[in-house]
Amino acid sequence: MMGRVVAIDGPSGAGKSTVSRLVADKLGFAYLDTGALYRAIALHLREKGLTPESGDAGIGAALKDTEVHFRDGRVFLNGADVSDAIRTTEAGHYASVFSARKPVRDFLFSVQRDAAAHGDIVAEGRDMTTVVFHDAWGKFYLDASEAGRAERRYLQLQQKGAAITPEEALRDVRERDIRDSRRDIAPLKRAADAIYLDTTDMDLEEVISAILSSL
Repeated sequence: MMGRVVAIDGPSGAGKSTVSRLVADKLGFAYLDTGALYRAIALHLREKGLTPESGDAGIGAALKDTEVHFRDGRVFLNGADVSDAIRTTEAGHYASVFSARKPVRDFLFSVQRDAAAHGDIVAEGRDMTTVVFHDAWGKFYLDASEAGRAERRYLQLQQKGAAITPEEALRDVRERDIRDSRRDIAPLKRAADAIYLDTTDMDLEEVISAILSSL
């Protein structure tokens, strides 16, 4: 038996994480940051010496007996809180790279589905509406202009103390868009029944209001 799921997809920098947290708070739902789960797995694989060139067998072996959870806004990898360690440009890069690999997606599919078995959730990511929660109670696709998303990414990383330039943020957004939309497994795309919201010229409250009024 699954709880109600509000699934929110969209490209990097569209504001999914912030919006999802606040929507979950308004609804009294739990918040599932799937991007954090992928970052944690990427951190784990890199610590195990895996690279983007590693084979699926090696990646699958490295994930055996691995545990990752997202609880109360914190990410735990094999019992350790890695919430801060995963918020780096490098972790984001490898999360995007490894997320295209089948062993990683298979591993996290059950983790994500299990989250909904414990109650109502708001889940955001790249394939929440198309694959993981294709049967979600509410489905949304958040988008924004490339320039707007790059600016958000730059400000977000700056606030976290990361050394990054506006040009690097733009390049990061473009590279992620290419990887996320062109990967063979669960590429980023808008579900036919997902409500589309272009957040470029919308403030936070307008986006949240639009989602809540559509449920």
